Amino acid sequence: MKLIVGLGNPGKDYKNTRHNVGFLVLDNYLNTSDWKEKFNALFHETRINGEKVLFVKPLTFMNLSGDAVVKYVNYYDIDIDDILVIHDDLDLPFSSYKLKKNSSAGGHNGIKSIISRLSSDAFARLKVGVSHDRSIDTKDYVLGNFSKSEMDKFNEMQKDFNKIIESFVIDGIEKTMNIYNTKK
Repeated sequence: MKLIVGLGNPGKDYKNTRHNVGFLVLDNYLNTSDWKEKFNALFHETRINGEKVLFVKPLTFMNLSGDAVVKYVNYYDIDIDDILVIHDDLDLPFSSYKLKKNSSAGGHNGIKSIISRLSSDAFARLKVGVSHDRSIDTKDYVLGNFSKSEMDKFNEMQKDFNKIIESFVIDGIEKTMNIYNTKK
């Protein structure tokens, strides 16, 4: 079983913000409203190439994301190698991405929470670049909405995100990193 977690903040006020990239990727990939609630998170279960996959959107705010993630990991006995977390990254240029494993939180509070609750940084991450306008307070920037042109570009990138999700499930993170970190 694989666990794919999209990070974001709950509520319609945050729907199209930079910090909700993880939610947006999952929503666009699954294109469903058939989410159920368990362990203070929304989840959708499906199969990809015969493999059971849980997609999870924590309903906690970002800095408590690990609380929901650890409950899924423990309940379903999910191995750390079978987890992919999708989140925004201020240090990457907008419309870029990077796959990582065994990496620090890099200042991202959602990732800090997950590392703390799992007692490990060995899970895979899809870091989606949102850039950083340093003339705006960081909190205001990440909680700001995408512009129309940014949203259009993000939607174009979704094709790659869909392929990354499927590659992670079918081929694992090492092969997926080899393919998609060099593809740009």
